[in-house]
Amino acid sequence: MRSIILFFTLLFVGVSNAQFEDRVEWTTAIEELSEGEYQLTFTAIIDAGWHIYGQPIEGEEDPFGPIPTEFAYNNSEGNYELIGATSQPDKEPYYDKVFDQEVIYFEDIAIFTQKIKLVNPDFKSILVDVSFGVCNDRQCLPPDTVDISINLDGTSFEKEEKSVDATSLIKADQLKIDIQNPELLQTEGKSAERQNNLWAIFGLGFLGGLIALLTPCVFPMIPLTVSFFTKQSGNRSKGIANALLYGLFIVVIYFLLSLPFHLMDNLDSEILNNISTNVWLNVFFFAIFIFFAFSFFGYYELTLPASWGSKMDSASNVGGVIGIFFMAVTLAIVSFSCTGPILGGLLGSTTLANGNVATNLSAGMTGFGAALALPFALFAMFPAWLNSLPKSGGWLNTVKVHLGFAELALAFKFLSISDLVQHWGILKREVFIGIWVLIGILWLLYTLGKLKFPHDGPIKKLGFSRIGFATLLIAVIVYIAPGLMKNPMWDATAFSGMFPPDFYSVYKRDNNCPLGIDCYKDFDEGLAVAKSQNKPIMIDFTGWGCVNCRRMEENVWVENDIYSMLKDDYILISLYVDDKKDLEDSQQFDYELPTGRIKEIKTVGNKWATFQTINFQTASQPYYILIDTNFNLLNSPQQYTDKATYKSWLKEGLARFEISTAKPKFAF
Repeated sequence: MRSIILFFTLLFVGVSNAQFEDRVEWTTAIEELSEGEYQLTFTAIIDAGWHIYGQPIEGEEDPFGPIPTEFAYNNSEGNYELIGATSQPDKEPYYDKVFDQEVIYFEDIAIFTQKIKLVNPDFKSILVDVSFGVCNDRQCLPPDTVDISINLDGTSFEKEEKSVDATSLIKADQLKIDIQNPELLQTEGKSAERQNNLWAIFGLGFLGGLIALLTPCVFPMIPLTVSFFTKQSGNRSKGIANALLYGLFIVVIYFLLSLPFHLMDNLDSEILNNISTNVWLNVFFFAIFIFFAFSFFGYYELTLPASWGSKMDSASNVGGVIGIFFMAVTLAIVSFSCTGPILGGLLGSTTLANGNVATNLSAGMTGFGAALALPFALFAMFPAWLNSLPKSGGWLNTVKVHLGFAELALAFKFLSISDLVQHWGILKREVFIGIWVLIGILWLLYTLGKLKFPHDGPIKKLGFSRIGFATLLIAVIVYIAPGLMKNPMWDATAFSGMFPPDFYSVYKRDNNCPLGIDCYKDFDEGLAVAKSQNKPIMIDFTGWGCVNCRRMEENVWVENDIYSMLKDDYILISLYVDDKKDLEDSQQFDYELPTGRIKEIKTVGNKWATFQTINFQTASQPYYILIDTNFNLLNSPQQYTDKATYKSWLKEGLARFEISTAKPKFAF
């Protein structure tokens, strides 16, 4: 359990500080000891307040310990031999409570040395990869690696600045299209759409907070905390004021937890999109949600270190505003075993939602904190309401188990994203639905008392709530089960975006495009077809992991007139910005961002995400563009919307295309 807690802590702390600042500067020196024998010296100059850890101790490596400093000598051709191991400063280890082990770390400066003996007398340069982790008392930055080149003539380490070569400049220029009327890109109403989306995410977070209130880690604390404020504050008005302040601090604490993600968003407009569709991060989320689910099932308890809660509890005795703040922090820590999995689900949901992930997360975390704070404020103002609260009991554990089944189902969504972007083919649509049906059946058996978990008590009779929820589960299972067939009796549109697309199937389909519409997944190929057929183009910036893209395809594109226009009147170009398939070597190149950073274009998704950013100054999906073959925009861009708006938008685009070609054939 210690290892898992530590991993979570370092993961979120590391991500929150992912500004990749250089906290350690490496310099090198070389000394010739005798003919053909040299001593290499590596000096780490460390920023004040930060430290790096020593080399791993043979036989005592701990994958959950601190990131050690390691030297990898690139000597595959055997040009030299290492004499002994790399030495480090002689320093006594000390016991670290966080890592629960003996560690060695260095502050300010650390000098490492390595002796070598040349085998090839003509050898002139030694390449070394130094990997290390850098931490201070509060946080650890992501592990870093520096490439060091040491010339035997004594030349020090020189960092090679990467530049964009001529071939890359040509390929980057080919991504640009000369849009004739870019003013149409400045659409009205985008801010309103984002505002509505943020309120939806806020509502999702608020719902998560309400669910958290019903867990055994939070619910029993409501009457205790409210009683403390009303009885210890001297008078009722002061008690209400303190309870309101306590609630405000809860909201602030959860909001602050989202701020580090905004720092990541400032690095690159596509970074959070890349994170949300990162293969291994989604596999990690899958594993974590499985872990959360079994925690809710009662097989183990997920807790933060007890010392954290003790320290915060002690700090809460200070009194006044500061004391109330630390009481709020204490609640956040001691309730983590129940709120942690829900917050994990909220984090995952914001990566799946439309819009800016960091902003979504702030809205969701604020909603979560608001819901968690609400009862403390209300019951402080109306203490008589406390008498109407149900007593704590086994029903709280039942709520946790139900949440466990929800976490289990959501876990496979993250695995599905990895499967889609990598084209593994292991979670085709029917397989995914089959897993959900199985989870639904197990969930149903638990609701009916036929399945037990460690902390469940006996069920004397099935109450109205159990029977009602069991009926709902049966309805959901019956609703999604036809999706196992090649031609289902109905489409489970209520779950659009959660299931893989219909063309990602175990059954053979006509093509790999939504709804069987002919589409092109390369812009130049689609442009050539549009020219030959004299048709307008709809560019569909989409993603394998884009939930709202699937909702548009399965709920909006299916409308008869919309489907007909997309199939017959437009050339559909679907560009998947999260496709992890590697481009051919000849198609890969480097692109210099406006910030000066060099971005490697290695995958299909890299290419089309950059294409979208360069030409349309956005990185969100779904994002639809109507354009002709001369790069005249036919309308303002469209995003996630309803059938009527989308239908009108497509018609207007066709009308403008017909006017521009002077061959009217469409009635507008």
